[in-house]
Amino acid sequence: MKPALKAGLALVALNAAVFAPVRHHDFVNWDDPDYVLANPPVAAGLTGDGVAWAFTHAHSANWHPLTWLSHMLDVQLFGLSAGAHHVTSVVLHVASTLLLFVVLHGMTGALGRSALVAALFAVHPLHVESVAWIAERKDVLSALFFMSTLWAYHRYVQRPGTAPYLVVVLFFALGLMSKPMLVTLPFVLLLLDLWPLGRLSASTWRIRVVEKLPLLALTVVSCVVTFLVQQKDDAITGLDELALGPRVQNAVHAYVGYIVQMLWPTRLAVVYPYPPPSAILATLAAAVALIVLSALAVRAMPRRPYLAVGWLWYLGMLVPVIGLVQIGSQTMADRYTYLPLIGLFIVLAWGGAELLAAWPRLSTSLGVAAVLACAILARRQVAHWRDSEPLWTHALAVTTGTARAHNNLANAVADKGRVDEAIAHYEAALRLRPEFAEAHNNLGNALIRQDRKAEGIDHYRTALRLRPDYAMAHNGLASALDDTGHTDEAIDHYREALRLSPGFAEVHNNLGAALLGRGRIDEALSEFLAAVRLSPNNAYVRVNAAMLLARRGHTTEAVQQLEVALQIDPENTRARRMLDDLRRKGPAPTGP
Repeated sequence: MKPALKAGLALVALNAAVFAPVRHHDFVNWDDPDYVLANPPVAAGLTGDGVAWAFTHAHSANWHPLTWLSHMLDVQLFGLSAGAHHVTSVVLHVASTLLLFVVLHGMTGALGRSALVAALFAVHPLHVESVAWIAERKDVLSALFFMSTLWAYHRYVQRPGTAPYLVVVLFFALGLMSKPMLVTLPFVLLLLDLWPLGRLSASTWRIRVVEKLPLLALTVVSCVVTFLVQQKDDAITGLDELALGPRVQNAVHAYVGYIVQMLWPTRLAVVYPYPPPSAILATLAAAVALIVLSALAVRAMPRRPYLAVGWLWYLGMLVPVIGLVQIGSQTMADRYTYLPLIGLFIVLAWGGAELLAAWPRLSTSLGVAAVLACAILARRQVAHWRDSEPLWTHALAVTTGTARAHNNLANAVADKGRVDEAIAHYEAALRLRPEFAEAHNNLGNALIRQDRKAEGIDHYRTALRLRPDYAMAHNGLASALDDTGHTDEAIDHYREALRLSPGFAEVHNNLGAALLGRGRIDEALSEFLAAVRLSPNNAYVRVNAAMLLARRGHTTEAVQQLEVALQIDPENTRARRMLDDLRRKGPAPTGP
């Protein structure tokens, strides 16, 4: 068997050993519902309407249609079985690992060093988040197109021509439609021109830049689209909320922090707190370290170009996510290192081999030991992702001051019926971040479950004071108001929730119930039917619609709704009773 084939099989086995447990993992309560479970176009599977939606709509402050299509295909093939969705992500990750090995081996001819870089990419603990989190499908899918672009570019360099170049452009475009973080890929190709391809010099740099102009045009388009989408969704944090100083401070800490985590990958978490403003000395030390390392890499370029290439790969690929333009609330994220760390892995592999050239067995042994250590730590990290509770429990164990971790752990334990424990974590989140609208809303939900309606209403109102466009808080407040007899005010809040989020099926159903309570039958029926359209697999809303259809004399339509409801939920006694009554042509039920 050829050595390259052996290396490829070893990389597959290594991935399997680390990520095999994910086939038994569940969805988690951060982004997974928004991306898959509670996203009607995706949860419906691969449909014509879904494909059109993927290309024409932005969702969750992102436009990445190929990622949506991959989720839809998983639903079409496997339903909402979380394990199968996880396996798809692992398969994509394995494919990227193999392509990375093929590209580096093809460009450099160095089998062992290329295999080491690919192995570290495969099982470094920092990369677990990208692979073991279903909502990060965009990471593994875009990485596959990233590697495919590198492969196609190498083919183009070997045999220049229009057709090979168009393949490069195609793969890059597909990558951008999977995750726009790939906007720095033309910069990476220029680095590869420098080393190992040897195409970039003082006399050729203009030609190489011009060669990348079509790719740079795609980068510009992707940046503009991403900015507009995230601005429309209010995902971009303004300077009035987070000043430039803290952003720069966090960026410097993140650049150095990722290097530390790469070398010592422990205490990894799904969220990290911002560095305290008082840590100015640490920031200055980190900035000096970055400047010194950059100067050393540039100085070594004539004799060891791989140092500059790997270092600039790392610095450049992190630019879109380093926090100078703040998207969301995260300060650092393991997933952001998925592709940038390849640059540092190149530095370690080629630098280590050169440093230990006189002791090749020691070099090999150290490389194998590093990979095995990463694999062991990654396997442990994978276990934290088995469901929401261990994920957030671990985050709280290894970080401090993370309100998001308290909030999401509270959501996880509340779903398991441990409401008192959930309330304690919501209150901890609000002590850390009193303006956290989501935690106020969630605490309101928990208090309502304990029949503490007045307290719950207060927290809903606080959430809306902090975030007036919060549709879920409008819905929660409306439900609580309706339960306490303030139905007219409840209807106003339901309507505001629907103005903000027209596709919110639960609100249509709740509004229908409130209107029914006011005797506004036709309006209520319209809302119930809207809920059915938006949530066709919800038996409860179909029964509500059937009740009013029957009351209005539309018996055939009512029977159809009830039959579908029973297909969805064969144990639904209310649907069975109503259907039997209609078939006997008895009186229609009069209450929900």
